[in-house]
Amino acid sequence: MEQSRIRRFVKHGTLPQLTVFDAIARLGSFTRAGEELHLAQPTVSTQIKKLSDTVGVALFEQLGKRIYLTDAGRHLLVACDRVFGALSDADKTLEALRGLRTGRLALAASTTANGVASRALAAFTRRHPTVEVSLQVHNRAVLIERLARNEDDLYIFANPPSEEVTVQRIGPNPLVAIARVDHALANQVSIPFTRFAQEPFLMREPGSGTRMVVERMFERHRCTPKAQMVLSTNEAVKEAILAGAGVSIMGRDSIGLAAARREIAILDVDEFPVVSHWYVVYAGGKQLSVAARAFLDLVRVEAKPIIAGRSR
Repeated sequence: MEQSRIRRFVKHGTLPQLTVFDAIARLGSFTRAGEELHLAQPTVSTQIKKLSDTVGVALFEQLGKRIYLTDAGRHLLVACDRVFGALSDADKTLEALRGLRTGRLALAASTTANGVASRALAAFTRRHPTVEVSLQVHNRAVLIERLARNEDDLYIFANPPSEEVTVQRIGPNPLVAIARVDHALANQVSIPFTRFAQEPFLMREPGSGTRMVVERMFERHRCTPKAQMVLSTNEAVKEAILAGAGVSIMGRDSIGLAAARREIAILDVDEFPVVSHWYVVYAGGKQLSVAARAFLDLVRVEAKPIIAGRSR
């Protein structure tokens, strides 16, 4: 749009004047326009004079007792109808957004948070089926890049960044030691961490939030994991566990059906489960959409059933 061509209208606050102009054009009378708009006749006359001064031409002419639009007035009335129509359409759209009858929600999650994010979105869409939703799943490093570029509305992390972001903790994400159900440690109790550390270990990729926690644990115990494999997703770790490739550490809620089917065992290692949490993150100062705020409200209230996969 050529801003210079509409500057005179913006400068002089033309919308109230156009409202008066439209009423006069429809009703053919300054008096009846004033009655409809609850304005005194001098105010109506003043508004039309200001509008005529703004556009630089006369908009009405009076012949006898009747008022008629000039050619300029007829052209302006067409434009006025378009302006009011556009504002009406915009208000309908905004009303739908305010009522969550439309809109969109772009969510991104770390690979470890994939299950939680998917369950949370499913719960959200059951309540707001007309809102368009999307989910991007990436490793932590890519997620932080997307956050820096403000590509999504909200982000779910297990280990959130700490700078220039708003962080909302939504629920527990306890980390547990795991192995295949027939592993030698599977039936032991109170396993020392140093004994667990002797097993071939399945590591997440560098930059992974889970890997950060694992590395801190091994450093605290002054030992080094025997990295058998480096894998980029929890699903890959679980497949390697089931193949008997070693042991690992994972969020308990990420194990899923493999634990329910008794294919993967949660080991009784000292100091486990490790306390951790899920977090919803967004850029500091970001103005959240109505849909994003509704999603935040949902996960605050229903975090536990969502995390456990029991949300309605």
